Amino acid sequence: MAASAPMPHGTGFPAEGRCGYYVEKKKRFCRMVVAAGKRFCGEHAGAAEDFFIQDINAGLKDETEIPEKLVPISFLSEEQMENLIKKLRKASEGLNSTLKDQIMSHPALHDALNDPKNGDSATKHLKQQASILGNIEKLKLLGPRRCFVEFGAGKGKLSHWVDIALKDAEKVHFILVEKVTTRFKVDGKHRKKNSVFERLQIDIQHLCLNKIPLLSKEKLPVVGIGKHLCGVATDLALRCLVETYAASCEERNEEPLAKRVKNDKTEKEINTLAKEGNEKNIPEKWTPVAGIVIALCCHHRCDWRHYVGKEYFRALGLGAVEFHYFQRMSSWATCGMQKTSLEASNISTKRKDKQNDGSEEHDDGGYRITDDSTESLPGFLNVEEKKKIGHLCKLLIDQGRINYLQQKGFNPALQYYTDPLVSLENVLLTALPNHSSSPETTA
Repeated sequence: MAASAPMPHGTGFPAEGRCGYYVEKKKRFCRMVVAAGKRFCGEHAGAAEDFFIQDINAGLKDETEIPEKLVPISFLSEEQMENLIKKLRKASEGLNSTLKDQIMSHPALHDALNDPKNGDSATKHLKQQASILGNIEKLKLLGPRRCFVEFGAGKGKLSHWVDIALKDAEKVHFILVEKVTTRFKVDGKHRKKNSVFERLQIDIQHLCLNKIPLLSKEKLPVVGIGKHLCGVATDLALRCLVETYAASCEERNEEPLAKRVKNDKTEKEINTLAKEGNEKNIPEKWTPVAGIVIALCCHHRCDWRHYVGKEYFRALGLGAVEFHYFQRMSSWATCGMQKTSLEASNISTKRKDKQNDGSEEHDDGGYRITDDSTESLPGFLNVEEKKKIGHLCKLLIDQGRINYLQQKGFNPALQYYTDPLVSLENVLLTALPNHSSSPETTA
């Protein structure tokens, strides 16, 4: 949606082929027909400060690499499966398959975590949010004078807890990105004078952060966050942050109105440090993206075109075909024991219902049923072996993301941020610019 015409709750989407400008006075979208490839009619194209640029974060499209049709895993012969697994194991040699435990919490969620009214699902989500918040703080990203961009925001609960933890920190902005209409949003409840919430209904694939007035005017350092950002959305978000936004800001040599200061020093403290000659406590270089903290999810929903780690795969002698099968096999890590057709059907329906109401319930093992997970096991693999291979596929895909971030000037890491009993999707991707105090890099 256009920044100048934010979409109110419950308005849905514009009709196909019609203008995407929301007319506040009439409480509906403009009904004018738009030209092919356009989002706004002639009248509203100039009025809308548009942050939509078609496929800006999609990555290069190379149709020659992707075969027209790849057969399902269940159609592969035992020999073909063995060859794929050999390639996977060879490519994964040297990778640490056991990540560091970084399960944390935060006092901002203490009361909520100890609420006796909580059910199991609510408790699990609160534990994950508390750990993500704890990790954000550990990386010194939880402070004033910055903009938190939550990708795949859903109800906006992660931003909600960040805001609670920041208390009265000054000049804090939140941009919540979600492509579908979401019910029971919590961002509308915030009325603090020092924090501003803006919700964008847009696919990350087309999001240009540079065109958001709040960022172009304030030039606050951005912190990209997300809780269980599904497969392809993670790659789109990474490219949105470090290519589309950070690279263009640095090309223009932009200086922020408020620099990110280590340990969250106030402006008065900065001036005092400068007078005392303690320049080492003031960052030498400002970066548009101060950090990234994303809980990963659903590797089986990745896509070769959008994947940021293609260069890494190619260096290992792998390509689109191997990636396709590895991302499908990654679902083996979380599908658990085989379900009956009826169970799979019930869970699939339940998952659709959850997605339709904007719920964040897509990280539990019970919802991890996919087309491949209900296929029969290859004859030479038992359930435990299949799960190990699934984990290896996820690790290799994530390592491509690590490599990408390293190439873009970041120091990234992977860690376990919650217990698998809380969520089977329990890996957190973090990254800081190289000149910041950085986490250990996962090799």
